[in-house]
Amino acid sequence: MSVRELVVLGTASQVPTRHRNHNGYLLRWDGEGILFDPGEGTQRQMLRAGAAAHDLNRICVTHFHGDHCLGLAGVIQRINLDQVPHPVTAHYPRSGQRFFDRLRYATAYRETVGVTEAPVARDGVLARTPAYTLEARKLSHPVESYGYRLVEPDGRRMLPDRLAAHGIKGPDVGRIQRDGVLDGVPLEAVSEVRRGQRFAFVMDTRLCEGVHALAEGCDLLVIESTFLDEDEALAAEHGHLTAGQAARAAREAGVRHLVLTHFSQRYTEPDEFERQARAAGFEGELTVAHDLLRVPVPKRR
Repeated sequence: MSVRELVVLGTASQVPTRHRNHNGYLLRWDGEGILFDPGEGTQRQMLRAGAAAHDLNRICVTHFHGDHCLGLAGVIQRINLDQVPHPVTAHYPRSGQRFFDRLRYATAYRETVGVTEAPVARDGVLARTPAYTLEARKLSHPVESYGYRLVEPDGRRMLPDRLAAHGIKGPDVGRIQRDGVLDGVPLEAVSEVRRGQRFAFVMDTRLCEGVHALAEGCDLLVIESTFLDEDEALAAEHGHLTAGQAARAAREAGVRHLVLTHFSQRYTEPDEFERQARAAGFEGELTVAHDLLRVPVPKRR
């Protein structure tokens, strides 16, 4: 059975706390797993969450600040130790190639799996598969940073009343889906477009064009809200978002489920992030993330 869900491995910004690990997010998308921003301790958090190296098909790093990448060394070595049998591709800013190289070869180990390096140098499509298109957009942070977006191809939803009106039933339903036409009846006459699902991952950034492009029309948006609104000036100075800014961007983009994460250790009341997001006008489903939380991708409308 296909599964589409976000597994939250860590939610702390800059430093881990007693209750929050460094960043780490695993997106399960049908039979694939995409690991975003593996911070320090990600390998252990995967174990606690019931995720294995064999679950990983891609690793996407937004930027090379330590809380987003220090776990990369352990994850890559675990991929090799477990001899993952399928290809694993790593995406990260090309400008940080030296950091990726240092992390990949931080210690001596037996390299048994050829992790494919696919660095990001500009906005655009990174990969196309039958299940999704993976895109990147540049963000606004003191070091080069990219956000990622997953878009499922549109499909078609069969309409029983129209099928019945044209006398199409049984095996003929499969035939018209496969061939696009049956006895002069086009597929469009008995079906409608089923919009593909969309997921976006937006980490360390100020508000910018990239944030809005990534969030547009998302079913599930994972976005940093490092600061509360009263510290907006501090957020801008350090290249981050507040809870209200993240929520307004989600509202304007028509996001269905908003996941706030990457919280500064200065705050001890998670409920305040939700309160400020609601005050900013976001009315969709809202989650203030915590470690080891599982968030399903919303069902299609």
